[in-house]
Amino acid sequence: MTIWITELIDAADGTRLAVKDNVDVAGVPTTCAHPAFAYTPAVSAPAVQRLVDAGAVVVGKTNLDQFATGLVGTRSPHGAVVNPHVPDRIAGGSSSGSAAAVALGLADLAIGTDTAGSGRVPAALCGVVGLKPTVGLVSTEGVVPACASLDCVSIFARTVGEAAEALGRMAGGPRVIPTGTPVAPPGPLRIGVPRADQLGALDEDAAAAWGRATKELEAIGTVVEVDLTPYLEAALLVYGPAFLPERHAAVGAFLASHSDGADPTVAELIGLGGAIDAATSAADRSRLPGLAAEVAGWWRDVDVVAVPTVGEAPTLEAVAADPLGINRRLGTFTAGANPLDLCVAAVPCGWRDDGVPFGVSFLGPAFADPVVAVAAARLAGEPDPAPPEWVGWTDVVVVGAHLTGQPLNWQLSDRGGHLVRAVPTAPEYRLVALPTDPPKPGLVRTGPGGAAIQTEVWRLPTDGFGSFVAAIPSPLAIGTVVLADGTSAAGFLCESFAASDAPDITAFGGWLAYLAR
Repeated sequence: MTIWITELIDAADGTRLAVKDNVDVAGVPTTCAHPAFAYTPAVSAPAVQRLVDAGAVVVGKTNLDQFATGLVGTRSPHGAVVNPHVPDRIAGGSSSGSAAAVALGLADLAIGTDTAGSGRVPAALCGVVGLKPTVGLVSTEGVVPACASLDCVSIFARTVGEAAEALGRMAGGPRVIPTGTPVAPPGPLRIGVPRADQLGALDEDAAAAWGRATKELEAIGTVVEVDLTPYLEAALLVYGPAFLPERHAAVGAFLASHSDGADPTVAELIGLGGAIDAATSAADRSRLPGLAAEVAGWWRDVDVVAVPTVGEAPTLEAVAADPLGINRRLGTFTAGANPLDLCVAAVPCGWRDDGVPFGVSFLGPAFADPVVAVAAARLAGEPDPAPPEWVGWTDVVVVGAHLTGQPLNWQLSDRGGHLVRAVPTAPEYRLVALPTDPPKPGLVRTGPGGAAIQTEVWRLPTDGFGSFVAAIPSPLAIGTVVLADGTSAAGFLCESFAASDAPDITAFGGWLAYLAR
């Protein structure tokens, strides 16, 4: 089994990072599994460099389906990457070496790419976690394109937490991240699953494993059926006229002049792209907006949609006999994600009866990367990963019924908020008890001569902050609260008309002390 193309250094003292050999690492040849294509970049791809800046050490480049064309992991002059668990089975591709390196403990993290499922199919078959981000969330600069409009840089890890942290550090691509992005609810998830009649791509072992997986899904949320038709139809476009011309545009001319080192199946597929006329390609692509509109309807009813990552675990012999047919089947539940602008977390979920790992993928809308990561973590029995820094946040200072353990705290937690710290205000405030239901205090700024009042600072996703503020009833309002450490943040204040004749409780120093009087 060939996983490594290049070994660099011993990274025993750092996070070991393996990099798929279509992604640039400074000073190391990028070959895309075609020796004649090799060049040595002067700088690393931003996705690599950001992890290196965070302390990772690149230990090697990994084998792949040539020019990242395939979902099988067998189309390389360096040899096939076999399954780490059952050696007569494929490891999946095209990021075969990256997934296998993590599965075998040769790397802690591995960078792959994903166009039609290359960051998820090998994750499932090798039994590791694979996160495929929203298209454009992670820069593809320094990545040899397979299909430029669909390509993503993906990440493999042993746990969802490790993968989510790495993806958060890699983020920073060409797309503008929305001010507020989705975060997972603290309670049970709403999980969509395909109808039974849409699971025909599952072989007997996969069907049994999916049956077991659905029981585990029911333990982490409410499971409802969704119509997977638009997703399955979008998947068929990826290796058809809609997108094959992009593959030809990327490396078709090179392969035409360097046929000696080309994998026959790769050369055939990419060559087909050069024979497709623009009108046919445009007609195929014109179907996408309608399919995307249908998928957008999912998110009114569910937070994520769970699908089997792959429906079979082919042998090396079977792939050699039917390379294109098996490749198409392996992409049944993966290839629709990028053309429909979805993010995906692929996570191991038990084993097939033939000894190959089985995986489940959680689909979410664009920029719901934190939501699919949480769903994957809960299925894996891990703690929820912390939302990444690129999620827009707003701090809010609370003093009463929204404090931890108080009756309205759910209005913060249900919006994805989390406690940052407990801190008193500057000594410029007084506190009154308001006649509300539930009881609440009112914070009034008096200036010098006031008192310090105990508060909590909560951090909310910015989009959740808007709906939170809109629900605040008079006489409370949001203004600027000055804290004892000299910082300030948006927080609860009381309108003066209500505070003028309300009982003054400043002497207690805070709402909780008043309640415990």
